[in-house]
Amino acid sequence: MNVSQGKVMTLEQAIATYVTDGCHISIGGFTVNRNPMAAVYEIMRQRKKNLHCYAHSNGTGVDELIGGGCISRLEIAYGGNGKAAPTCIRFKSAIQRGEILFEDYSNYHMSLRFHAGAMGVPFINTLSGLGTDILEKWGFSRELRAMDPKLPDKKIEIIDNPFGNWGGATKVVLVPAINPDVTIIHVQKADKHGTCRIEGLNFADIDQAKASKHVIVTCEEIVDSEELREKPEYNQIPFIHVSAVVHVPYGAYPSACFNCYDYDPIYLKQLSTFAKDDKLYKEYLETFVYGVKDHPGLLTLVGKEQLKMISADKRTGYATGLDRR
Repeated sequence: MNVSQGKVMTLEQAIATYVTDGCHISIGGFTVNRNPMAAVYEIMRQRKKNLHCYAHSNGTGVDELIGGGCISRLEIAYGGNGKAAPTCIRFKSAIQRGEILFEDYSNYHMSLRFHAGAMGVPFINTLSGLGTDILEKWGFSRELRAMDPKLPDKKIEIIDNPFGNWGGATKVVLVPAINPDVTIIHVQKADKHGTCRIEGLNFADIDQAKASKHVIVTCEEIVDSEELREKPEYNQIPFIHVSAVVHVPYGAYPSACFNCYDYDPIYLKQLSTFAKDDKLYKEYLETFVYGVKDHPGLLTLVGKEQLKMISADKRTGYATGLDRR
């Protein structure tokens, strides 16, 4: 790599280098917000297979990866695209058909698991989940866990409080850390070395990045390092965690990127219609994913007027007056 360009590379290069068949991958964002969609579509175009995916509460990203046949195992709290699909459609059908293995955790559990991974500890304790089926229902068998060294031996462990009933609890829940091979997030600003600035809610993205062996950052804008140094307290991810920086304007589309653009209700609604029918969804993939060379190609199909419609208002950070029905 040219030292002068830092960690900047093309999206095609980044995915080919760090996302390999069978690897454990984490993607950032939350429901219809800041899914790393340009990277997701590139993974699909490169026909990556048998991925073990982790996500907090994702939307289009997870659904498209499942629809494209890239994911074989998934650990997640929730998958939905707002009004367009309160439960992601390809995600739901893949589970119903037994096409993927799936393990369910609460939102808080997933946050804690990424946090444990970021801290470098094997597990973290909580009271969350006591009295629920989440602790009882396993998606991965003990046999599968024994065969895969990247999986913990158990989904969850409940132990006696080692301090008696200190804190008012006699039992505590231990949730295992997540340490993906690669995490992919989309941010508003990054420099060529990988220092990142996320505007608006950051969800679990920061811990996801810090927990991972490699991190691919796609960004709306690559800025000079001096600009980020002017207000360093707003930079959440240090360059030391980042492996690749990719400049992809509208890289979260059709999900939203705060202060840049909103999610596209027209696209997501149409996608839900396609996703409900195997034949229509295949045609959709052939046109919008495999039928274009890259993310700019997808944006060209969508058209400038539709992108203008979701442009963020400078005062609010999202598109005001957008018809979300």
